[in-house]
Amino acid sequence: MKEQWCIPEQASADFGCAMEDVLEVYHRPDDPKCPLVCFDEGTKQQTKETRLPLPVRPGDLAKYDYEYERNGTSNLFIFFAPLQAWRHIKVTDQRTKIDFAHCMRDLVDLHFPEADKMVLVMDNLNTHKLASLYEAFAPAEARRIRDKLEIHYTPKHGSWLNMAEIELSVLQRQCLKARMPDQPVLIDKVTAWEQRRNAHGSTVYWRFTTADARIKLHRLYPSIDPC
Repeated sequence: MKEQWCIPEQASADFGCAMEDVLEVYHRPDDPKCPLVCFDEGTKQQTKETRLPLPVRPGDLAKYDYEYERNGTSNLFIFFAPLQAWRHIKVTDQRTKIDFAHCMRDLVDLHFPEADKMVLVMDNLNTHKLASLYEAFAPAEARRIRDKLEIHYTPKHGSWLNMAEIELSVLQRQCLKARMPDQPVLIDKVTAWEQRRNAHGSTVYWRFTTADARIKLHRLYPSIDPC
């Protein structure tokens, strides 16, 4: 009798499809006319000291009181081009659709004006839509920006595939652990971190391939069994 085949978990199939798409993008050769940029965002709570810290003496660590005063939060958009060893942090009050749209215009007009097309990897957040461009700009301008973007979304629960998330982790460990009293101080700190990382040519060397995924993450693929 002829066998019939069934795929029981469509969600897993969607995950595998999106994952392999991103992995294929990561292994394309460098093309200056179509640079790869990963995009993500994070937040930082700003805190003020309620008591003056103790004076620092030679050989001692700085000492701060555990109490603090909250002073709002800021959003941090991060652009990361691993093949160019380049990143940029944009600090904003919010992360709305309008903010996202302005980030995309900055990407194509300010950061990579000579590129024909931007290959963009990001997660599937509700603001990360091409429709956001039409809410921020006139139709002709929105279409101009849209035509320069080739978007590849990481799968749901698969944001670890976004190399910008790795850079955010480095930023958190190296810069954001300290208390930041207000947004201007935060901007100064992350700008200094960004310039230092760019000057040193720091980047991410991605080695995980589709072949690796099919072996190590085989449980995320649907099983194809005869019915």
